[in-house]
Amino acid sequence: ISCWNPLQSLLSSMKQACEILTRDPEGGAARIPFKTFSFLYSYLASIDGEIPETEIDAFLEGIKEEANKHHGMVLIRHF
Repeated sequence: ISCWNPLQSLLSSMKQACEILTRDPEGGAARIPFKTFSFLYSYLASIDGEIPETEIDAFLEGIKEEANKHHGMVLIRHF
């Protein structure tokens, strides 16, 4: 029996979004701007309703710190 994990499902969706929205070539880092990542993550997490707001905020803060080291771009490896 597998257990559905809302955070893993959300991160999988975010990985796919990065791969779709990136301007990097196929097989590249799949970077997207933090602003775009933050908007999508917050939106999907709010629809899910299983992840507390404090966890959403803390996660995005950590991602923002990493993105700031890469000219405001989020890389899949950041999450």
